[in-house]
Amino acid sequence: MSKKIYCIASFEAKQGKEKQLIEVLQALEPKTTREDGCIQYIVTKHISHPNAMGKSFPIVFNEIWESKEAFEEHCNKSYITEFFQTHCVEESGFVKDFNVTVYSDEVN
Repeated sequence: MSKKIYCIASFEAKQGKEKQLIEVLQALEPKTTREDGCIQYIVTKHISHPNAMGKSFPIVFNEIWESKEAFEEHCNKSYITEFFQTHCVEESGFVKDFNVTVYSDEVN
C-alpha cells in the first residue's frame, strides 16, 4: 500500500460568516498545494443529492498527502496553526464548529 493520508476537515461557519470562511479557506489552497507531499487540497461546499443523505458540516477540505510525515509537517506550518487559532479557537473567528479526521489507505 502507498500509506497515503486522507484528511477530511469540515467546518460550520457562524451565522452570516459562510462567505468569509470560504474565502479564508480558499486562500490556504495555493500555499498548501505547493508543499512537498501534497497531492490534493481543495475546499468544497455541501450540495444536496438524493443518493447522499448523510449529515456533515457544510464546508469541507478534501486533502490527500503522500505520507503521514508530509501531513504532520503541513499541520505545523504557521499559516495553518494561525488559521485554527484565529478562526476556530478565538471567539472572533468565523467557525462555529469543526471536525478534522484523518484516514489511511493502509487497511491491514
